[in-house]
Amino acid sequence: RALHGESGRGPFVVVDCASIPSNLIESELFGHVKGAYTNAVSDRVGAFEAANGGTIFLDELGELPPALQPRLLRVLETRRIKPVGANEFKDVDVRVIAATNRSLEDEVRAKRFRSDLYFRLAVIRVALPALRDRRDDIVVLAKAFLAKHNEKTDSELELTSEVLAALTSYDWPGNVRELRNVIDQAASLSSEGL
Repeated sequence: RALHGESGRGPFVVVDCASIPSNLIESELFGHVKGAYTNAVSDRVGAFEAANGGTIFLDELGELPPALQPRLLRVLETRRIKPVGANEFKDVDVRVIAATNRSLEDEVRAKRFRSDLYFRLAVIRVALPALRDRRDDIVVLAKAFLAKHNEKTDSELELTSEVLAALTSYDWPGNVRELRNVIDQAASLSSEGL
């Protein structure tokens, strides 16, 4: 989101590849035309077309079914999509950002992810270490999450030094999401402070 926000580009569209059934992901990404399949009662714009001029974020890309990987590669190479059931291609101008919790290098070696797609996507790689490996971020993030809670609830809760010490000593297996949930839960249950 931050990369997109600084880009000055158009829309930001998120696709969670892990949450879409494999029989629907092609339509979700590229759209479909009326009558393309049963229940396709109208045309549907896919995520790539919706993100035209902007950024598409493919979250959990490692979950993308192998059968769809060549089609995604083709879109990345040609910058053109073909909605399911359509006869014509459409040009798209999108910045693609992808994330996964899998090691795509391992997936490529195991033949579960196409190497050509991996190398097409891995132009610029950002490895984000686990929160336990960047403990200095814990205090910054906790304060930011609490500030957001305070803003929403018009409260003035603060983190005590004891709480900050406890937060920084925990390993956070759920990473930033777990930290955010703990801060939200504690702030929601607190009436005087954390």
